[in-house]
Amino acid sequence: MRLLAAALCALLLSGCGLQPMYAGGGNGTVARGLAGIQIAAIEGRAGWLVRNALNDKLASANNEAPRYRLDVRLDDQLEAFGLLSDDTVSRERRTLRARYQLVDLSDNAILLDATAGSDAGIDVISSDYATVAAEQTALENLAKDVADRIVTNVALQLRKSQAPSR
Repeated sequence: MRLLAAALCALLLSGCGLQPMYAGGGNGTVARGLAGIQIAAIEGRAGWLVRNALNDKLASANNEAPRYRLDVRLDDQLEAFGLLSDDTVSRERRTLRARYQLVDLSDNAILLDATAGSDAGIDVISSDYATVAAEQTALENLAKDVADRIVTNVALQLRKSQAPSR
C-alpha cells in the first residue's frame, strides 16, 4: 500500500514542472553561474561581513574568469524603540537592507536589480559592554541572513535566465 502511494505521489509530482535548483550538482547550470560571480567591495563593517558571507556561499574550486559581478549597497540602521518611564531605552532594532545588482560582465547588462533585508531586536541592559556585544552579534547574524537571501535570489535569476525556452 505504501509503495503504491509513493508511486502515485512520484507520478503526480513529475507532471507539475518542479525541478531541483541545483540539478547536476557542482557541474549544473546554477552552480557554475554562482561560481562565476565576482563580488565588488562593499563599504563599512557590515559590508565586510556581507561580502565575506557571500564569498563563503559562492566560493568555487574553479579558477575561471568571472562572468558576473555583484554590486551591493547596504543600509545599516540601529534604532531605539522601547522607552521606560525614566526615558531610558529598553529595546533596539538593528536593520540591514541591501540593494544589489547582478551585472553581466560581457556587456555590462544588469540581469537583476533587487533588495534584501532583515532585522533583529536587541535587549538593552545596564551593561554597556553586553549591549554593544549584542549589537555586533546581531549585525553578524543579519549579514549572514542577507547574504543567504541574495544568493537564493541570484540563483533563481540565473536558473530562469539560463533555462531553455519552451
